[in-house]
Amino acid sequence: MLTESEVSRSWNRLFKSTDLTTDTFDNAENLLDELRPESPLRHRLGSELEELRELHASRIEA
Repeated sequence: MLTESEVSRSWNRLFKSTDLTTDTFDNAENLLDELRPESPLRHRLGSELEELRELHASRIEA
């Protein structure tokens, strides 16, 4: 299990690139799984991931 700090750093590196792929989203899910279910960071990043997926899907459809 990673610390919240490690997950946060990895998350930032993961989404630094503007080229999002399914691997990016899979890796993000794996990072979320490293956090405790009750972690506020897990909830915040989970919401962020949903928003990023929606943005990514809307760009593909356009």
